[in-house]
Amino acid sequence: MTVSTESAALPAEFAGTEGHALAIEMMRGMQRVRLFEEATIALFHAGDLPAMVHLSIGQEAAVVGACLATETSDYMTGNHRSHGHPIAKGARLDALMAELLGKATGVCGGKGGSMHLADFSVGSLGESGIVGSAIPVATGAGLAAQVKGSGQVALCFFGDGAASEGVLHESMNIASIWRLPVIYFCENNGYAVSVTASESLSVPDVSMRAAGYSMPGVTVDGQDVLAVYRATLSAVRRARDGDGPSLVEAKTYRFHEHAYGLTVPSPYRDQSVVDSWFSTVDPVTLFHDRLVGWGFDATELAAVTAAVRSEVDAAVEFAKASPFPPPEAAYTDVYSEASA
Repeated sequence: MTVSTESAALPAEFAGTEGHALAIEMMRGMQRVRLFEEATIALFHAGDLPAMVHLSIGQEAAVVGACLATETSDYMTGNHRSHGHPIAKGARLDALMAELLGKATGVCGGKGGSMHLADFSVGSLGESGIVGSAIPVATGAGLAAQVKGSGQVALCFFGDGAASEGVLHESMNIASIWRLPVIYFCENNGYAVSVTASESLSVPDVSMRAAGYSMPGVTVDGQDVLAVYRATLSAVRRARDGDGPSLVEAKTYRFHEHAYGLTVPSPYRDQSVVDSWFSTVDPVTLFHDRLVGWGFDATELAAVTAAVRSEVDAAVEFAKASPFPPPEAAYTDVYSEASA
């Protein structure tokens, strides 16, 4: 069953000063992802990006709602649709944008690019273009947290395509046996490139597979940031209490092509339906309208958007002005530096 939290009454999470701040942070987080991605599109068309990029436009509520349920010190791994995850975890936009342009000031020194972003300062352990490859990394991070007794959890993002990778099932199995503090979070946007989830999955909901590993599994409306936050927070609290892993699935939508700039020879989606998503299931618009309905000041929300836009503009200028890494940098970050 898909869980949503849509209600005419102000949710308890948004009551009071702290609740107000949480709601504003949700909007700010989604706008940081959306406007960063839109700036990325502009850079692509201007010829400033060296390759195609995988965008999170349409999936902002899933990413932001999940990350806001964690702490900065908690671990997080993403996937090839990579920008939204570190952004939602709190990474600096200027260093992320510089990485996309291959600049020395990027989070990985310009060596990772769009699909390989990592920022340890906010717990982002990295991402990869290899489908499912970050799943065992998150599982290992959960084991490390358990061994150290640090109280940290690991939030592991993957898509519906990776849901059928063997490494996910191996990881969930060992995480359940060892009761590791890991939240396996599936962003199910319905398509693994052009293959529909109904064609590639043996179950209607990825969350149903949790039962095979004796862990809770829940499917939520991925366009409802509060529903995602609530489900992930429950899983986070369970993990911190030592009760082991959980599987959260967010049913969401990928508004653009699998990779922006990629041409798929045979149409696999009804473009008129895809176009309608911007007005019917856009998570940013839905949450904005819901906040206004709950009594939030539209002027305040507009100011949030304006501030984020300025942040993104500054990030683009920083990235453009930053130098490329020198040729000798190719020989660094290859092996571990020996300590004296």
